[in-house]
Amino acid sequence: MTHGEDDPRIAATLWRLAPMIYGPTVLFALGEGAVLPLLPIFAAQLGADVATAALVASALVVGQLCGNIPAGWVVARFGERVTMTLAGTLSLGAAAALLVAPSLVTLAAGVFLVGFCAAAFGLARHSFMTTRVPLAFRARALSLLGGTFRLGMFIGPFVAAALLALFGDAHATIWFFGVCLVATVLLVLLGPDPETALTGRGGTRATRRPAAADTGEPVTGAVPVPGRAPRPGVFRTMWRHRGVLGRLGIAAAMLSAMRSARQVVLPLWGVSIGLDAQTIALVVGVSGAIDFALFYASGQVMDRFGRLWAALPAMVLMGAGFLALSFTHDGDQAAMWFAMFAAVLGVGNGLSSGILLTLGADTAPKDDPAPYLGSWRTLTDAGGAAAPLIISALATFSLSVAAGAMGVLGLVGALAFVRWVPRFVPRERA
Repeated sequence: MTHGEDDPRIAATLWRLAPMIYGPTVLFALGEGAVLPLLPIFAAQLGADVATAALVASALVVGQLCGNIPAGWVVARFGERVTMTLAGTLSLGAAAALLVAPSLVTLAAGVFLVGFCAAAFGLARHSFMTTRVPLAFRARALSLLGGTFRLGMFIGPFVAAALLALFGDAHATIWFFGVCLVATVLLVLLGPDPETALTGRGGTRATRRPAAADTGEPVTGAVPVPGRAPRPGVFRTMWRHRGVLGRLGIAAAMLSAMRSARQVVLPLWGVSIGLDAQTIALVVGVSGAIDFALFYASGQVMDRFGRLWAALPAMVLMGAGFLALSFTHDGDQAAMWFAMFAAVLGVGNGLSSGILLTLGADTAPKDDPAPYLGSWRTLTDAGGAAAPLIISALATFSLSVAAGAMGVLGLVGALAFVRWVPRFVPRERA
């Protein structure tokens, strides 16, 4: 991995193992994407009002937030394959809870567990890519990983619509989720292990880089096993890397907040200016299609020109798009401006595909990245979870104020990337 001449061999191996590397993510995201739009319906069937249904759906984000740090611990100690198998198996239990939930508490617990397992699943694959993919095409590989997740989430709702038309029962989507999870677990367990193929020894803790050389100091306590460096643990790793997490990590959380804000503001804006549901769905769908179409271009830009060339345009476009949109609410051409700036936001979001995964990989410790990535992903998920709360609070004044605030946040985030990417990302990657 450290020699440039090894890159073509590793690239060929990665290409051969692409179905194993990306397939489980597609399957998991496809099933999750089919269920997510119908969570409010399941809650309503159990007697929830609108606010309670929204609270049940938000349990997914809470589960992701809570799952990242424990997932970092599990990946560091048992490896990516075991973590993904465990996450897929637990998700089957969560799907069963969704299917037979007798109460809102059980439903919310199932949704929480799905989010928890999704965090573990995503972190395991992120950790694998961080340690196994050469620097020369790391950003493209991670952008493709982000794109496979987006593909599943993009197609999932259409699968849900087809299942509803075919069976007339929303619970058919949960059965579909279960089938996807079974296929995921079988693929992870029975398919070739990418960790073993790329290292020849597996990727568990016993096969990571050996401990540092003897310093000559007296040895006290237990003698470490050769090839097993002491692990600092999740919270000690978080403290050790507080500088990058508290600076570049906050900038990354701002980008995550912008992505989340786009999903919330655009539908609300369409309703606020009086558009019908079909028009809103069309505009949001076109924005999502633009976003999805650009996911691999982001990786190309990062690998060829540096990380900042993707992060900065993405933040400027989304920040400027929200800020400009905030001035169009009461204009004569409000619908036209809405469609145009939705497209701008789609371009900005598409250009940011994979940037959070890549920056996390660039700044993670190379010997044992999983605990650090747990902290990194917790920060970025927190940014995404905070955005809807901020928008909800500011929308009490007006939706324009909320959109304008998101625009300002995006421009501040752009400045933060300019300041911290060159400092914390090695020069050849920044």
